[in-house]
Amino acid sequence: MKLNLNKIHHIAIICSDYERSKKFYTDILGLEIAREYYRVERDSYKLDLKLNDHYIIELFSFPSPPNRLSFPEAAGLRHLAFEVDNLDLELNKLEKAGVSHEGIRIDELTNKRFTFFFDPDQVPIELYER
Repeated sequence: MKLNLNKIHHIAIICSDYERSKKFYTDILGLEIAREYYRVERDSYKLDLKLNDHYIIELFSFPSPPNRLSFPEAAGLRHLAFEVDNLDLELNKLEKAGVSHEGIRIDELTNKRFTFFFDPDQVPIELYER
């Protein structure tokens, strides 16, 4: 028996600095705010973000979350990946925003170009050219 899944509903990310991460995901990545809540009982913000009118990320703030391991890579979710039409154009935008990225790689299976950069809490984000 297997589950009948339709699609990924959303991805949840815990950030260490809510305002910094909110700015990164909205101003740099260009995600739109769907809803924003402050949860008094948890002393936590919850920000629902969408891309092209599709809800995709919940951004949470919690008091003093532990740091995420990125190097060396730890078990669990490895990275977020976004498809882009023109990798060079998008990397130029990142550079203008002061966000550094790795060099462009070629996927050996598809011959498509991709690269990685990091959010403010070192969550790896991949841009993959269509």
